[in-house]
Amino acid sequence: MLQEILVSPEIAEQLVDDELTDSEQSERLYLERRVERAFSEAGKALMQLRDRRLYRSTHKTFEEYCKDRFGFERRHSYRLIDASAVVDNLIQMRPNGTQAETELSEQQMCPNGLQILPTSERQVRPMTKLEPSQQQHVWQAAVQEAGGKAPSGRIVTNVMQRIIERTKVPNTYQLSEVCQITVKDNPDLRGKGGCWGIVTHVGDYSCTVMTWDGEYTVRTDHLKSMNYTDSECQDMQSISTRINTIRNSDNLEEAALAVLKHLGKLKRPYLTGLEEKMLNLIELECTTPS
Repeated sequence: MLQEILVSPEIAEQLVDDELTDSEQSERLYLERRVERAFSEAGKALMQLRDRRLYRSTHKTFEEYCKDRFGFERRHSYRLIDASAVVDNLIQMRPNGTQAETELSEQQMCPNGLQILPTSERQVRPMTKLEPSQQQHVWQAAVQEAGGKAPSGRIVTNVMQRIIERTKVPNTYQLSEVCQITVKDNPDLRGKGGCWGIVTHVGDYSCTVMTWDGEYTVRTDHLKSMNYTDSECQDMQSISTRINTIRNSDNLEEAALAVLKHLGKLKRPYLTGLEEKMLNLIELECTTPS
């Protein structure tokens, strides 16, 4: 007699109607075994499980599936996927372009260290945001610094920072120049993308810029010159001074703040007639004693 299969309420809630085919189920089991192996294999397997949605028969989301099946938090799953891409890139720069099933010994290393591969996700985590050519350069230098062995994550990070500092383009921005902030991958600049500012200080690799809502110190790779003439820069300096005088007023209303925010993202070195009238009106309202 068939025994009744009991399913917990928690699992029952996760079950969905989109069942896997026999082939997909077999592939899922195969990939799950790969996840439990080396980190680079795990990352590649996780990527396939995610991209092909092979978790869909039991879980609504990839994140829930990884948590229940492997005990992985969301961040760890995606770190493994990113790390596997780095390893694949490093494999391509090896003489034969192939990956050994087991870790290579020190004697198997080429004179330039290209055959040493990472042994943990932490070793490649600092390099995941670099370009492929940069990843290869940083890894090769880190292997050499580690004496021909797989370097620690700390060594990789130190080498990467030194190389980036050496290869940075010198700061060519000048005082009073008008530039635009580009957010890229910097969460600290969220909401500032597209804002223009006046350069008030020039550092080795950063500038302090005065924007419509205050001063910010920004790396040069997060700045873009507006290429204005000296006369246009002077006009924008005057607008910046007027905006910040208003912003520091005690009776600034929300409507006025919205206008200042609009003016803080201008992509031209002048105000339209209407913008000039609005700014004049706000100046009058904010500077006239009540």
